[in-house]
Amino acid sequence: MLRYIVAYLATAVVFLAIDYVWLTRVALQFYRENLGDLLLANPRIGAAAAFYAVYVIGIVIFAVAPALRSGSALTALAFGALFGFFAYATYDMTNYATLKNWPLTVSVVDIIWGTALTGVSAWLGALITRAILPA
Repeated sequence: MLRYIVAYLATAVVFLAIDYVWLTRVALQFYRENLGDLLLANPRIGAAAAFYAVYVIGIVIFAVAPALRSGSALTALAFGALFGFFAYATYDMTNYATLKNWPLTVSVVDIIWGTALTGVSAWLGALITRAILPA
C-alpha cells in the first residue's frame, strides 16, 4: 500500500507542476485566443482539484502500477501516453462534437498535450517511486 501512496504523490507532484507551467506560462494565451468567452475569469478550483485527484489515480492504476510490476519505467511512459490520449480525446472531441464555438485546433493541441503530459508524468512517477522504494 505504501508503494501506491508514494506512486500517487510522486505522480501528482510531477503532473501538477508540469500542467501548472503549461496552463499559466505556455498555453494561456492560446486558450484565451481560441476559447475567448468560454473561459471563466477565475477557474473553479474545487472542480479542478477533483479532476487532478481522480485523474492521478487513473494514471497510477493504468500506467504507474503496471510499470512497477514489470520493472520498466517505459511501460509507464507507454501506458500513460495511451491513457492520456484516450482521456483527453474523449473530453476534447466531445466538446468539439457538442459545443458551438469549440475549435478543432484546441482539441488537437489539447489531445497532444494530454498524451505527452500523462506519459511523462507516469514515467517520472514510476522512476521516483522506484528511487524512493526500490523493489
